[in-house]
Amino acid sequence: MSATRRHSFITSVGDLLASWNLPHATGRVYGLLLVTEEPASLDAIAAELGLSKGAVSTAVRQLDSWGLARVIPQPGSRRLLIEATAGIESLLAASHARARTLIAALRDGEDLVGPGPAQERLRDVIGLFSGYVDVGDQMLSTSRRQRREPGARDPRP
Repeated sequence: MSATRRHSFITSVGDLLASWNLPHATGRVYGLLLVTEEPASLDAIAAELGLSKGAVSTAVRQLDSWGLARVIPQPGSRRLLIEATAGIESLLAASHARARTLIAALRDGEDLVGPGPAQERLRDVIGLFSGYVDVGDQMLSTSRRQRREPGARDPRP
């Protein structure tokens, strides 16, 4: 992968995760970890991304809490190595939990409106978020099943 494509990928992941309310730096660190073959040190991550070591440390803590990165202590050293995990499921599960909370709040509002445009609009929004959660849950279930079943076929074309 060329340096330009690598940089573009890392920036894109940062932008996408920022849209999920994670700091842009956290997304960039995750993007870098995804395309780095070996676990990386905080110093190496900071140098490649042009971030402070403190910003990288904060990003790594966030990624670790979401299950998107793993911190590997080095015996006899204060140095830590970090690697991406296949934990995108944690991020999606958390997103689904927020969507379920929104759905419950919207359903609480259903009795505030009578038949008409407001009721239709509310039901459409509830349906949209319910569909998002249902499809996402199906995808996560398929992904988990494929990892457990050796030789399982990837359903993507």
